[in-house]
Order: sequence, then C-alpha cells, then structure tokens
Amino acid sequence: MHIGVDATCWQNTRGYGRHARALLGALVTIDKENHYTFFMDSSENSEDLAPAVERKTIHATAPTAIAASANGNRSPRDMWRMARAMSGADLDLLFFPTIYSYVPVVSRAKKIVMIHDVIAEKYPDLTMPGRRGRLFWKTKVALGRWQADAVATVSEYSRRGLVEHFGMKADRVHVVGEASDSVFRVLNSPQLTPRLKSLGLTDEHRTIVYVGGFSPHKNLTMLVSVFAKLSRQAPLSDLRLVLVGEDKKEVFHSYADNVRQQLVEMGVQNKTIFTGYLPDDELVVLLNRATVSVLPSLIEGFGLPAVEAAACGCPVIATKESPLPDLLGATSLYFDPMRQEQLEDALTRVLGSEILRSKMSEGGIKAASHLTWDAAAQQMASLIGEVASS
Repeated sequence: MHIGVDATCWQNTRGYGRHARALLGALVTIDKENHYTFFMDSSENSEDLAPAVERKTIHATAPTAIAASANGNRSPRDMWRMARAMSGADLDLLFFPTIYSYVPVVSRAKKIVMIHDVIAEKYPDLTMPGRRGRLFWKTKVALGRWQADAVATVSEYSRRGLVEHFGMKADRVHVVGEASDSVFRVLNSPQLTPRLKSLGLTDEHRTIVYVGGFSPHKNLTMLVSVFAKLSRQAPLSDLRLVLVGEDKKEVFHSYADNVRQQLVEMGVQNKTIFTGYLPDDELVVLLNRATVSVLPSLIEGFGLPAVEAAACGCPVIATKESPLPDLLGATSLYFDPMRQEQLEDALTRVLGSEILRSKMSEGGIKAASHLTWDAAAQQMASLIGEVASS
C-alpha cells in the first residue's frame, strides 16, 4: 500500500510538530509492508527522516509551520500547489497528522485526519484573535471532517470533546496516543549547562517550571498571580518561576508581553526567567533539577509537557481539564483552572514537603513509562489497516 503523509508540520517545534515527528518516526520503523511518501514544503530539519521514506518537496512561499498560524495567513497558492501534488499522487491512503496543515485533496485515496483537540472551538477569542483567522479555521476543520474517512485524536478526553462539540459519530473518532521521547528521563547527576547558568539558574533556588506556548488559554496569568503571592512569603523567598517556550517569535497567538507586564506590576520580574525555546538536551536537565512543573491551561488535548516532566522525575501539578488525571493518575496533583486557590493550595503542599515531592517523582516516572511511541504507532498502524479495508 502506498501511504502519503502531509509532513508540512515537520519543522514546527511545538506540540503538534513534535507529535508528528515522533509518531511518524515510530510508524515507519514498525511498518515494513507499506511504502510511505512524505509531502513537505521545506527541507529544513528534515535530515532525520527515515531512509525508507520517500520525500517529495513542494517549496512554499512560507513553510506551513510558520504560515498556518493564529492569523491564518497561509498562501492560497501554496495550499493549491500542495493540494495538487497530493491529489495527483498515486496513493492508497493519505494521513494528515494535524488539522493545522490540512488542505482539500481530490483523489481515490482514503483519508485520515488528526484533530488534536477542541481548544480553538471552545476558546476562539483566546487562540485566534482575528475574525479572518477564525473563519478560515472553521472552514478548514469542516472540510477536513467531511473528507476524512476516519478522524484520529490524541486522547480519550479529546475524543469525547470532538464527539460532543461536532456531533460526530463516536465510531469515526479514534485515539492514537502520545508519549514523551526517550531523551526525557532521570539523569544521574544533571549539571546546569553554561546557557542555563547564563539565564540566571543556580543551585540556590527552588523552581516552578512551565513549558509550553504563551497563548492566553495557557492560563499563565493565574500561575503568575499565585507565584507572586507565594514568593513574598519568607519560607519561599528563594522561589523562582521559569517560563520555557518561544516568547518572541511565536507564530500562534501570544500574550508573552502581557505576562511580562503582569510580572512587573506584581514586582516579581526579577524572580522570573524566560528561557525562550530550549532544545531537548537542555530541557531535560532543567526538568531533572526543577522543584515542580505546572501546566495551568484552561484546556489541554493531551498535555505532553507534563508527561515529559513526569518522565524526568519532576513532580507535576496540572489542569483537570485534560486527560492528565487519567494518564498520570494519583501520582500528580490536579486543579480546576478557574479556581486560583486550588493551584495555590497544590503548590503550597508540594513546595513544603520533600516527602510528597519524592512520592510524586517516583509515581510520575512509573506512570510516564507506560506511555510509549511504539504503542502509539501500533494504534496508528491498526487504524490505517482498518480504514484501508473499509
């Protein structure tokens, strides 16, 4: 069987790009029977493609990883060229690993479209501030659902959201999970790198670490408010807030500047560190040394940063509006993202108890180890076989 993959999200450093690289890498490793062609619009960072994969590059004015942003400014000409290339290929099945990069394709190929979550549907103003962008998104998602022979998503939580929001038949939506990459693990003696030291990280401070984007739905204003209150207390005066993620060249809707202003207004800007994007080899060191990781989002389709932190032995406090209570279980603490006092209580408990942190660390490592990309690839392979034979 000849399987085409829309791999235009390959260059994205955020969640859906990381997801696509890990899932597809595992899939082509275990699937020795089918032939894969990856359709890309940039050769950047594509050297890690499996040798067995055929690559077809349709160069774009701007790569989809940049253009398919909150403003929805992907060139119609670029979309048409990609759609024509995939429509004209002799494919048996076509897989879109994210709805962000979907384009309509007219061909005999069966189609699987992955929709990671319903965040943009539940919080449109917080994810896409422009009316044009929201209209483009609605149209794209509607076309993708209409063309798909099957829809995939990353968790049972997201599956329920898709079924409820769009009124989709439950048997059309399939779960293909996620996992942390093998780089995220417990290190024997993690040492701060020169870059991390230059950012102001030291051995003298306890740290609250957030990893992710700066979109408003990430609920960072609540985290900053709680941090400001706790760090004024004498027992926690050494506390530092470390915000990891692209905060200056973000292609999605970002309110990093609003967060900076809030930090200044609360007088804790000197206790906060913006790291910008961190490569995995430095992020794993940071997570190994962090006191606690917090994911405060209003909603998460999966919550991969929390799973990565747990795999590193870092205690996790996360939003209840996610699959994380099921994925990590009682090894982590969860809170209602609309209830600031719940986050404050959870952080107070974790920061104040080394025994609790140790239990959370041990449990998190075990829970994260049950999630593997091989298992996700097997789920994807099964779905491909089911759709192909339908």
